[in-house]
This record gives sequence, structure tokens and C-alpha cells, in this order.
Amino acid sequence: MKLQQYISSLRKFRVWHKYLGLSIAFFLFLSSITGILLALKKEVDILQPPTQKGESKELSNWKPISELADLAQKAFIEAYPVQSENPIDRLDIRPSKGIAKVLFENGFWEVQIDGTSGEVKSIAQRHSDWIEHLHDGSIIGDWFKLFSMNYLGLGALILITTGFWLWYGPKKVRKIKHR
Repeated sequence: MKLQQYISSLRKFRVWHKYLGLSIAFFLFLSSITGILLALKKEVDILQPPTQKGESKELSNWKPISELADLAQKAFIEAYPVQSENPIDRLDIRPSKGIAKVLFENGFWEVQIDGTSGEVKSIAQRHSDWIEHLHDGSIIGDWFKLFSMNYLGLGALILITTGFWLWYGPKKVRKIKHR
């Protein structure tokens, strides 16, 4: 490659690097901040309620899952009557803690219930869940998650490639000039 071709490619890569960097800066900033918060979710109680401890780790001593779900839903509706139409999304069973976490579809609510006694140990919001949805773009929709994550991934690869050439290219130009 001739000197003018190297210089021309550096100019083109500089433009690509600048505009691509600007276009993904917002997504990278948002992903960075939410990533830091998600890394701290087990350390900061407001992000995710701490997992309580139940009476028994032995699953054979536990009440049936359906009963635990019913008890959690009743306790949740008692505490937050306006949420009475909020169905259960999933159950997170923690045998090592003796706890079942019952998570609801709307509002990122969680009820922690003792697997053996059925005693409600905690009712709280899981802020880490909406932060995770913000982090991966699914808060807008699955189509946006697919677009934004691929855009970030491809953009990062292109930025790495153009950044390498913007670092290495001038060295190559100086080497050719000093022959």
C-alpha cells in the first residue's frame, strides 16, 4: 500500500470511528451505569431485598409449592390491595436458605416465604429487575433488546478495529516516511 492510501484510509477510519462512537455512546453509558448497579445488587439492599432464612433446608419438610404461592399471594394482596390483579410470574426456590421467593408480573414485587412454616419473611420491590431490563433494552421490548445489543456488539467490534488502525496506522506512515 502506498503512503497516500494509508493516509486516506486513516482519514476515513477516523470519521467512521468518531460517528460510530458518538452513535453508541448513549447505549454504552446506560449499559455501563446499569451494569455497575447490577454488580452491586447483592450488596445494596435497596436494589434487591436480601434473601431471608427459613426454618429448614430439607425440601421434604416444605409445604407444597402451590400452597406457598397461595400464601405469598394472599400476603401480598393484604399488604398492597391495589395490586390484587397482579399475577405470579415465577417462583425462585432457595433450598439452601429455606426460602421461596414469589415474584409478581407487574411492579417487580417479591414475597419471600419460609418453605416450611409458610411465614412471610419479606415483601419488597426488586429494583434490580427493572435495572436489568433497562440494561439489556428489554424495558422497551424484545425487538429493541435484539437491535440494541447487536448494535452495541457490532459497534464495539468496529470501534476496536478502527481504534487499532488509528493507533497503528500513524506508526506505519512514519515508518514509510523515514525510509
